[in-house]
Amino acid sequence: MLRRAGRVMVAFSGGVDSSYLAWEAHQTLGENALAVTAESLSYPASHRKMAEQIVRDFQIAHRFVKTHEMESADYRSNRPDRCYHCKTELFDVLGALREKLGFDAVAYGVNLDDASDYRPGHRAADEHGVLSPLLDAGLAKQDVRALSRMAGLPTAELPASACLSSRLPYGTEVTPERLAQVEEGEERLRGLGFRQVRLRHHGELARVEIDPSELARAFDADMTRQIVDAIKPLGFRWVSLDLEGYRTGSLNEILTISSSPSGSTR
Repeated sequence: MLRRAGRVMVAFSGGVDSSYLAWEAHQTLGENALAVTAESLSYPASHRKMAEQIVRDFQIAHRFVKTHEMESADYRSNRPDRCYHCKTELFDVLGALREKLGFDAVAYGVNLDDASDYRPGHRAADEHGVLSPLLDAGLAKQDVRALSRMAGLPTAELPASACLSSRLPYGTEVTPERLAQVEEGEERLRGLGFRQVRLRHHGELARVEIDPSELARAFDADMTRQIVDAIKPLGFRWVSLDLEGYRTGSLNEILTISSSPSGSTR
């Protein structure tokens, strides 16, 4: 699929899926592949560091671009279609760069498992003619991780990741201040030794999701105090631990979700 596409630009966040796709495009197309990373307030600095490490270690052609989704009122208002407006901005920027550099196509790292959640960004990809090689090849997340291990990519065991705006409940305005609270809070939780975490921002309440396998440690009396002491100074009045633990797309639980990859609701 990559060979047929010609010269391919890969939307590269430094996460599991886009890292494998960028690596495979580099292996398959050589100089006819380019990984492009968007610089945005909605992605943590740790993603940028991982992206820089991968392109350096694997000698993948790469560049950064600026995106400006925060300038969009539709994005900041954080309705259920927020991801559509974010991806529209991303693919507008990548499309302009593709034309400028003479590339034939843009690809991104959506996988088969993503089709089971509400992902309005798929619609933006379809509208921009963006390729989805992992999805088209029927690769699920576990397949991408296995292939990444074979390739020696450091992202093979990386915890699932998503943009920082996904931590804000729908209807809560996306602001730089709230994104900074979330990013710093999750860094502090990882600093306490937790691997898979989410800090869901509910105004004055921080709802902490930790992987179920790590919950027993989180509920230790001394650890709960450390979690409160780490998170509360960021500007939260209350800190809670979610008894269900981390699960993908927990803020989508208020929606009735279609399994269609187009991201429509019913």
